[in-house]
Amino acid sequence: MTMNTSFDEITKELEKAEQKDLNIKIKPIIHETVQFLDITIMNANGQLKTSIYHKPSADPYYLPHTSDYPHAIHRNIPYTALLRAVRLCSNLHDFHLEQLCINVSLLLNNYAPKLITNQFLPFFQVNKANFLIKRFNK
Repeated sequence: MTMNTSFDEITKELEKAEQKDLNIKIKPIIHETVQFLDITIMNANGQLKTSIYHKPSADPYYLPHTSDYPHAIHRNIPYTALLRAVRLCSNLHDFHLEQLCINVSLLLNNYAPKLITNQFLPFFQVNKANFLIKRFNK
């Protein structure tokens, strides 16, 4: 949240909101980086930068490939994970790091490397980003 008022005025308004509903817990802070849900938002020299936030205590978990779900569900997971990364990462470097995290997480959940590759390739082809595959593999 950005405002042209002082931190004290903002804090007072947030305290009023907190008193209206005891379930609302607001902790006002001034910082260059903030985590909200599964996103990290950073102010880098006046530019907002977003990336996916991974809780340190959380395991990288996707639906295990050995589960009894239909094969179509397993095929969609790599594609939708990449789609989520594209939507949440504001730059190519962070997207590449997230792609590596997705790849490792899927491997840890017994997804075959060929299945992962076969789902990553269409993602880049559909989005006309084939050049990124060559760039990331270097």
